[in-house]
Amino acid sequence: MAGSASTPDKIRSKRIFLNNLDSFVGSHVGKHLSNCVVGASLEEQLIDEEQIEEEAATVKSITLTKGTYQVVGTVSVPDAKQPDFAFEVFSFSAREQLLEYLLDCDIIIYNISDSTEQIDEASWAVSALHSEIENFEGTKIFILLSTIMTWTLTKPSDPEDSEAALTEDDYRRRKAHPNFKDHLSLEKLVIKLGKTKKRKFATYVVASGLVYGMEEGIFHYLFKEAWLGLNPAISCFGEGKNVVPTIHVKDLASVLQNVMERKPTSYYILALDDSKHKLKEIVKAVSKLGPGKIQHVPEGDALLSYDLTQSDIDQLLVNLTMEAFYIKENFNIHWVAEAGIVENIQNLIKEFKQSRTLLPLKIAILGPPAVGKSSVAEKLAKYYKLHHIKIKDVIEEAIANLELKTTQTDMEEAEETEEEGDDLAVRDAQELLDQVKENMDQNGGRLDDSFVIKFMKEKLSSMPCQNQGFILDGFPKTYLQTKELFTAVEEDEEEESNINKVPQYDKMITPEFIFSLDASDEFLKNRALNLPESVVVGTHYTQDRFMRHLANFREQNAEDETLLNYFDEIEIHPIHIDVSHDNDAENTPVIEDIIKIVGSAKNYGPTHDELKELQRREADERLAKETAELAERERREAEEAAEKVARWEEWNTRLEEVKRQEQEFLETHSIPLRNYLMQNVMPTLTKGLIECCKIRPNDPVDFLAEYLFKNNPQIE
Repeated sequence: MAGSASTPDKIRSKRIFLNNLDSFVGSHVGKHLSNCVVGASLEEQLIDEEQIEEEAATVKSITLTKGTYQVVGTVSVPDAKQPDFAFEVFSFSAREQLLEYLLDCDIIIYNISDSTEQIDEASWAVSALHSEIENFEGTKIFILLSTIMTWTLTKPSDPEDSEAALTEDDYRRRKAHPNFKDHLSLEKLVIKLGKTKKRKFATYVVASGLVYGMEEGIFHYLFKEAWLGLNPAISCFGEGKNVVPTIHVKDLASVLQNVMERKPTSYYILALDDSKHKLKEIVKAVSKLGPGKIQHVPEGDALLSYDLTQSDIDQLLVNLTMEAFYIKENFNIHWVAEAGIVENIQNLIKEFKQSRTLLPLKIAILGPPAVGKSSVAEKLAKYYKLHHIKIKDVIEEAIANLELKTTQTDMEEAEETEEEGDDLAVRDAQELLDQVKENMDQNGGRLDDSFVIKFMKEKLSSMPCQNQGFILDGFPKTYLQTKELFTAVEEDEEEESNINKVPQYDKMITPEFIFSLDASDEFLKNRALNLPESVVVGTHYTQDRFMRHLANFREQNAEDETLLNYFDEIEIHPIHIDVSHDNDAENTPVIEDIIKIVGSAKNYGPTHDELKELQRREADERLAKETAELAERERREAEEAAEKVARWEEWNTRLEEVKRQEQEFLETHSIPLRNYLMQNVMPTLTKGLIECCKIRPNDPVDFLAEYLFKNNPQIE
């Protein structure tokens, strides 16, 4: 909207078209621009996204006088939900419709950096817009967001200095990677079309480094591998000595904002941070999210990764030393990660977890012996993909790690130790190991609580537990253990009243769900006695030891200061579950109740291999079910056929019996009649026939009938 006389300083809102609003780059660039005030970069003022959310009233007053950007565009998935920041999402069946949408926009940004499928559409769009220049009501800006992969084969300007940095001034000499030649052709077309009538149609090419931040884009596979912690080291493809140009996605959005508002004199702009990190340095930094170590693997192994495309691999193996002089000298950018990935890795890890909602789930399962803590914890750990923390395993792992540190002879690790100045750490590890062994010898193999608490804190603070979460199985056991384990180390503070003050606790390692399982002593005793011999051997579930452990547990939890009281004090109230009514040895009802309370997991879900195994298992189960159904159907059909044959045979047998009985009946009842006929009828009939033969009457039948009537012996 044009400004009026009463509001001369009012700047109208501008409409920005951005393709693939649901992509990694598209979503974050679109969100950033939708929160920007028109002309903010010219006034050296950027509106922070959090500031907009927290100070909505202030921003509203700013936008009333200065106007905002309306972000519109397309999405890669037609049925996808419209992004919250989008003013409108377009869908079109013909490109003529798309042109109408584009003509209604002031700024058109086409991102081809992460989607080669958009190259053809972007080429058509810039050509179609150029053909409509005469119909433009005002100036339109077309920005092609490309990639530094169009520079891959560019030689340094100084042949004697192979490490000389390439800059925007060298863009005419750039040579693309073989798989990115279409990107280069489109870049040249955009620049060419922008030179005809720049006042009406200005075009720019922004070549972006590898984009990171938030969900981490192309580097997501690294962050995911580190977060999952399935491998002892993170894979680095090749030697990792290649220099990888990069930029944070929010900084890329700021570069695009400056291009829109400042209308630079250069047609070609590099969007890079100040880093010149090698791939192995980036991988090493990301490994801090997980094991903290890297391993070099052949470059060809990258093709075996399910998370990487050929385009991703090409970009990760790029080797370019570049400087983005133009944006540093001419743009006003509020940098998020100007120094690059390595220096900002902690913030990036935090962004990564928040963006992907990867929140650790921390659970404690407590209760008396034989109540089912371990079986419940084991099944929940498998269901939620959490680390099952058992005190015995923690102690054994801690001792093994100490022994490993003191006996390490690997040359590479020895070099790293020397570089990082860990000689003192090795001596400390040896000293601690000696103390632990001495303590265990003095206590008959048991370890003092001070060592146990130390090892447990280290375990719960480890990256695997902080990434996925954990399930504490039966530890701590007392109030003091609980307090020492979870109480935060307080810094020096002025003395304050402790009335109504919640005790400080370490939120990083304190469980958020406390489940206290319980049952009557008689129920627990019967459960322990009914355990299989193989389970009881070597445990405290023998009758005498079990009763002592149970009595000890009841004694420790009979006073006011029980471990459950500590959680009540820090306002993490335990949830009590009575298992006495659960006759299921698998504790299925208890597990179902806990899952309902805890809710869904906040992790990646099944890995690719797990999905394949799950699909294979489902296929096997489906095949077994179909085979069983077929066998059952064949069995039923066979039984029905056999039953039918048996019924037929039985029917025939009975029919024969009925016929036989009828025959016997007829024969039995025919004897008196035969005797009567032979005695009374046959003699007279014989005589009548003889007479008939002698006389030969005209009607033999009538003659015979009259003869029988006259000569009937019963008629006198």
